[in-house]
Amino acid sequence: MGIDPGALRSVAVRLASEAAEFVRHRRGTVDWTASVRTKSSATDPVTLVDTDCERLLRRRLASLRPEDAILGEEDGESGGSTSDALRASDAPQVRWVIDPIDGTVNFVYGIPAYAVSVAAQVDGVSVAGAVADVVADRVFSAASGGGATVREANGLQRPLTCNPVRETNLALVATGFAYSTVRRERQAQLVAQLLPRVRDVRRIGSAALDLCGVAEGRVDAQYEHGLGPWDWAAGALIAREAGAVLVLPDANARSADGALIAAMAPGIADELGQLLTDIGAMAPIPG
Repeated sequence: MGIDPGALRSVAVRLASEAAEFVRHRRGTVDWTASVRTKSSATDPVTLVDTDCERLLRRRLASLRPEDAILGEEDGESGGSTSDALRASDAPQVRWVIDPIDGTVNFVYGIPAYAVSVAAQVDGVSVAGAVADVVADRVFSAASGGGATVREANGLQRPLTCNPVRETNLALVATGFAYSTVRRERQAQLVAQLLPRVRDVRRIGSAALDLCGVAEGRVDAQYEHGLGPWDWAAGALIAREAGAVLVLPDANARSADGALIAAMAPGIADELGQLLTDIGAMAPIPG
């Protein structure tokens, strides 16, 4: 039996919506003393809500899709085919890539820009995904070949398409910064070179929402170095299905490799891609 991206999309939407409701309910329980610890650096927080939400997603996936593997930001990779028949067949293995809270710093500070990201991948390629904007109660989703949509808080659903911008100097560009001080220094240099050549730059604090912003036309492009696969697996698919041109790392790339992830509205993809090449942004920034 082959993969049905539409069915996987439905699962992703269901799980992202449930997890977003969980995060909304738990937001008031977060405090710096008891609920927050750090990961890669002192500026990289993780909360009890992150870990509890990921466990919720893993439990739901174990119930709904028991043969599938799971890669999560907090607890790594687990699962996969346990059925002898499935292992012996040529059936593709689905791996779910989940981020319980993308934009944890915003979440901790109460800045209303954080999301739950759920994607289904086959051979490292996203085939379905959903990103739930927790505060706005909006759910972006896409399936490979099936287009991208957003479900608004009132339940209405509408298709997504990138902006028709055709000049890079008129482009609003989103980016983000790493927690590594070495990588941040280089990222700051790149922004300084890019800023005079575009309309403006935005740093929202959630790569998943940045990518959905490209799909929706709230920004014209997004680029960032060193994202984990959970940061972009769903959002990049949503952007692509809305017409964006993508630059993605190898499926096995690690965050520490510092590879570039970018999504650009099609009308500026060639020009902006060349600009990113000219300023050295296409090169990885290890950290």
